[in-house]
Amino acid sequence: MRTIHTLALVIILAVSSLVVSAQQPASSPTATITPSANSTPHNWSTEQILTCTVSDCWQLAGKDEATFFDIIQQLASISAQSRGVTLPDDAAAGQRVGNFIKMKTKEDHQALLYGVVDSAIRHVGDKAAAKAATK
Repeated sequence: MRTIHTLALVIILAVSSLVVSAQQPASSPTATITPSANSTPHNWSTEQILTCTVSDCWQLAGKDEATFFDIIQQLASISAQSRGVTLPDDAAAGQRVGNFIKMKTKEDHQALLYGVVDSAIRHVGDKAAAKAATK
């Protein structure tokens, strides 16, 4: 649970930087990531967010950090489940994921957000832990 909170904090900090940049014109078998408890029902489909760019997802989220974070969490869950990985339960892993997402989203607002999130999950995901959990 601590990893989720740490991951949430790091991603929120990453999104804060993205908010400023995005407003400027563009020149485990099962993951333990869940949307925030106070999130409202979303207005997107899974297929839609899988094909949205960083900028498109920001617009889809209504330029709201919490909603954008919900999209990131949903994409992280899809990635971890598809890859068969679990996320390590430590603050450093959460920081690595958040920093990676922050760096990549700042570099290219036209990159697919799923690609960025998937790369971060693959970077810190633990296949060995996922295999041990299924035994």
